[in-house]
This record gives sequence, structure tokens and C-alpha cells, in this order.
Amino acid sequence: MAKKGTKYIDLPYTVKGMDVSFSGILSYIEDAAHKLLSTGQCMPEDLCFSLQETVFAMLVEITERAMAHCGSQEVLIVGGVGCNLRLQEMMGVMCKERSARLFATDERFCIDNGAMIAQAGWEMFRSGHVTELSDSWITQRYRTDEVEVTWRD
Repeated sequence: MAKKGTKYIDLPYTVKGMDVSFSGILSYIEDAAHKLLSTGQCMPEDLCFSLQETVFAMLVEITERAMAHCGSQEVLIVGGVGCNLRLQEMMGVMCKERSARLFATDERFCIDNGAMIAQAGWEMFRSGHVTELSDSWITQRYRTDEVEVTWRD
């Protein structure tokens, strides 16, 4: 639907350091969408387009900041949103400006975070890290970026 949008609507943009907040965008959309649509100020496609552009701009900004902070010259886009060609395009522009490399994984690896969690678990196991069942827990908010990486130099 966002591909069909042609009009950009200003939306709240909240980036602090390498953190983003989407609550302002959600609240704005919930409050303003009906008025914008019913008065003809925009079409549903325009709201989708605007939401996509704003959120992706925020993601590109924090990615660039993280690259500068870590001294990285590479970006790997994964997860469900990694399939989005517009995000890949926007990240590509940023990477080109920084002379960095962008990698977007095959769609098969962009669908489910479960595969990324399983891979992290496999690598931890192979490196000798074992979690006893009594020390384990289940959470849908498991963060693969918070795993202590012991299997690489």
C-alpha cells in the first residue's frame, strides 16, 4: 500500500542516540488518521507511505550512528522488515555516502526472528556455552543483539 502513496504527511520523528520511539507516531496516526482521510487531505496509501518513510528514516539514522560508534563499514539487514526494498534502498544510499557495504539477506532468512534466535543458540552451544534448564526462561522479547558473542575473535 505504501508503494502507491504519493503525498508525504509529516509525522512525529523521535530518535535519541541509538534509540527510537514509535509511540508518538502511533498516537498521531490514531488521532489524526480519520480527520486526514475524511477531509480528503490524504489517502490511506499516503499515510502508509508517510509512516514507512518516517520509520525507515529513523532506522537509517540510528544505523548510521551505530556504524560511526562501532567503526563499522558494513550493514546487514535481516528480520521481517529486511524484505522491504525501500528500506534496502534507503540503507543503500546511506552506505554509499559512507563508502560502506550493505548486505540484504535472501528473503528466506528475513521472515522469522525465530531462525535468528535458533542460530544464536546454535553458535552459543558450539562454542561451549550451555544454559541449564533451571536457568533458562522464555520471552518473546529475546534480543539477539544482547548475546555475549564468544564464538568469534
